[in-house]
Amino acid sequence: MAFPTETVYGLGADASNEAAVRRIFEIKGRPERHPLIVHLADANAVPAWAAEFTEPAHRVAARFWPGPLTLIVKRGARVLDIVTGGQPTVGLRVPGHPVALALLRAFGGGIAAPSANRFGKVSPTTAQHVYDDLGTAVDLVLDGGPCAVGIESTILDLSSAEPSILRPGGVSREDIEQTLGRVVPVKVGGSVRAPGQMESHYAPKAKVVLAKADDLVREGDRLRAKGKKVAILTNVMPPEPPIGIETILLPVGLAEMARGLYEALREVDRRGFDTVVVSVPPSVGLGLAVADRLEKAAGPKTAEEP
Repeated sequence: MAFPTETVYGLGADASNEAAVRRIFEIKGRPERHPLIVHLADANAVPAWAAEFTEPAHRVAARFWPGPLTLIVKRGARVLDIVTGGQPTVGLRVPGHPVALALLRAFGGGIAAPSANRFGKVSPTTAQHVYDDLGTAVDLVLDGGPCAVGIESTILDLSSAEPSILRPGGVSREDIEQTLGRVVPVKVGGSVRAPGQMESHYAPKAKVVLAKADDLVREGDRLRAKGKKVAILTNVMPPEPPIGIETILLPVGLAEMARGLYEALREVDRRGFDTVVVSVPPSVGLGLAVADRLEKAAGPKTAEEP
């Protein structure tokens, strides 16, 4: 089933049932080597899934769970290879949405869940987005309203003595560093150890073009002159409305921008634009996660994407 979290809607299955988990990959069109996150009702469930949960893991879990933080730890014996992509680690999270927590408590086990959309595309932040993407392929969609955070969880790797962020998300790097009392590097890309690490991800059908904030209109004009149907995605209305280019406004403020980003990218497709020009925010606070999503959305498409 699909269910709401504070980040995005997830496509969930019993994490201890291999056939059910394989169905997630079939519905999404997702390669099975890409690991999934196991969602838990509370931190008391961790020993069933992790071989060890270090002191730093306890520290960040105590501060950020329930919430938009996934911890990569050494997997326990019961964890299925299909969940981890055959890796020796597993991603665990206690979500911060009341509907998700009620579901997990009623179920009594771990729920493996990526975002409830087609692989590589824009994540869903409402139940309608799930229906639009997956239709009747999902048995049930729990509607918990719009997601409060609007971008995926931060993925923090604590499987070694050197913590690192594998995916920026709803918990800022600064807050993690304050909690751990040390610098925590961001290590995105490379081998797929966690969700969201492809060069292209979170992408609408329209081509996403990145430009500096003061070059949005100029870049839009250049693309329009080439025959493209262009939109500009910004949180500041241009002083003079550009001719032949439409503006889609993002909310002002990093948290608000994160919450509205995926809806805005979906609006670009709904209105039939084939190109959208957008600038990335400064990489501080939630701006790091928003910048990551926009850079991935603008990344080169790969052959494995449906």
